[in-house]
Amino acid sequence: MGGVVRNKLEEKIEAGRLRDGYYGSDPGAMYGAFAVTGPCGRTLRIISSGPDAWEHVSVSLEGKNPPNWQEMSWVKEKFWEDEETVLQFHPKKSEYKNLHPNCLHLWRNEGLDHPLPDQELV
Repeated sequence: MGGVVRNKLEEKIEAGRLRDGYYGSDPGAMYGAFAVTGPCGRTLRIISSGPDAWEHVSVSLEGKNPPNWQEMSWVKEKFWEDEETVLQFHPKKSEYKNLHPNCLHLWRNEGLDHPLPDQELV
């Protein structure tokens, strides 16, 4: 299945699932929209999309600030296994689209073990 890797979302994430609307989904699905209090006490708006070869989760907040590193790391831990490498991209300027300012994205190409720089550089 595309979407995210984990077989089951933890109760806190599941409790924040939106059941109605465009991204509404049924309990137990690995994709959908969620509104969850993150590690910094702010409400994270999370959309997990799939199925596709690219597993994807977007994260945003109310207002004009993007999520911080701690929040993005927390979301990564909730939607992927600890040993999965997940990426954030900065595409070429000519290919950049900013459809939702202050929304950050996590990506993983299903079945690909992404190469990384030397460990001391990461």
